Amino acid sequence: MGWQVYHLCDMISNKKNHQKRCAGETLADGMAVGKFRCCIVQANASSTREDIFQNDPIPTALRKMILPAVTSQLIVLIYNMADTFFVGQTGNPYMVAGTSLILPVFNLTLCLAGLAGVGGGSLISRLLGRGDEREARRVSAFSLYLGFAVSALFAVAVAAFMDPLLDLLGAGENTYLYARQYALCVIVAGGVPTVLSNVLANLIRSVGRSRAASAGIILGGLLNIALDPLFMFILMPEGYEVLGAGLATCLSNCTAFLFFVTVLIRMGRGSVITVSPKAGLPRPDSVRAIFGVGIPSAVATFLFDLDYVILDKLMVSYNDLAMAAVGIVLKVERFPLNVGIGICQGMLPLVAYNYSAGNKQRMEDTIRLSCRLGLVVAGISIALYELFAVQFAHLFISDAQTVALASQFLRIRVLATPLMFLSFFTVYLFQAFGKGWISLFLGTVRWLVFNIPMLFLLNHLFGMFGIVWSQVTADTLTVLVSFCVYRRFRPAVGEPAKIP
Repeated sequence: MGWQVYHLCDMISNKKNHQKRCAGETLADGMAVGKFRCCIVQANASSTREDIFQNDPIPTALRKMILPAVTSQLIVLIYNMADTFFVGQTGNPYMVAGTSLILPVFNLTLCLAGLAGVGGGSLISRLLGRGDEREARRVSAFSLYLGFAVSALFAVAVAAFMDPLLDLLGAGENTYLYARQYALCVIVAGGVPTVLSNVLANLIRSVGRSRAASAGIILGGLLNIALDPLFMFILMPEGYEVLGAGLATCLSNCTAFLFFVTVLIRMGRGSVITVSPKAGLPRPDSVRAIFGVGIPSAVATFLFDLDYVILDKLMVSYNDLAMAAVGIVLKVERFPLNVGIGICQGMLPLVAYNYSAGNKQRMEDTIRLSCRLGLVVAGISIALYELFAVQFAHLFISDAQTVALASQFLRIRVLATPLMFLSFFTVYLFQAFGKGWISLFLGTVRWLVFNIPMLFLLNHLFGMFGIVWSQVTADTLTVLVSFCVYRRFRPAVGEPAKIP
């Protein structure tokens, strides 16, 4: 108790001394008022950051970081279903097919966001743990400009090569127009704000402001859900519903981006997160660290989507009933998976900061508690899905045969939930440590060595139920490999923190 009181007093004293020091400096410069305010903002921001990263009890710190991240993940999940749901209400299968064709390309924009956002955010947390705020500012500016550059180039490329792209995706005479309308809205017009919103969310979360980071994502998701029926069925004439859905998505992502811009303004010029070119260029080792974590994150996102595409292609070879059933399962299983991803996103800055700061015990305790939380969520999801599989399937379709088959598939697929969480958890840990190429190795092993080959193998041996069992089989092997890799390459308790 005495130590805690002393520590608190010391914090207050340091904060006051920091403010006095800043006041003296600014008075000497003749701009006392403005700079003094800026200095106070910096002191308050640093104090808040230290509370979350260093001083708060670990359960409290995790609650502050994880709850907003989990909430935003669930909203993102619902938001991703919104366009498909409302387009489905038209009863036009060609509209549904047209939007579905573009979704894999749209998901590539999220890969670009991971390149700049995950790589930059992970490094910023580690730099703050080391106390290098100046380099953290350089990294944040570089990450934002990187996100803008790659997303703008991607949007221009899609616009320039729209026709061959749609041909490659398999757009036919009946789906071409709808696919083109949707792509122009969500990728060409909306690609840049979509990427920048996700990059900003990662960067803002990296300094401990998980609530603000998640609020922007939630705002965009809820707005899209509200605007879809307005644009599709009221503002747009009949036959242009897909265009309405695309415009609603584009406007929602633009609004989320503007929200994050407002957050940056409120954080002030003294914030670590900045777009100012005056911050300068980061060091070469920092650039390597951004790409070292960002590229594996982007590749993992791409392979995740590729796995789902292949699963759909294999299942469609059986019958429409099986395709519909597995489509329902893939939607339902995302709820516990997205909660797990939210836990990982909230945990990452805490682990990265304390790893770099040398607070190894706090880092280990954070890892342990986060892992237990994710496994509890996975266990609860297994119990709920096994007991109420039929009811969950009924939420998406009323056909009795489809519901029966979907409930069988769901009871099998849900067994992989804790395994999938542990796989993602290990990847996020190595991203926090700045060891992105190890996370790339684990992601590559999971998707290219186990998941995708297992889809083909078990499909050949056992048919469509083999496809459903492939996730459990592949992730069992993945977790075994991940455990061995983590035991071999995790930072030792006494290991000095390294950047990157």
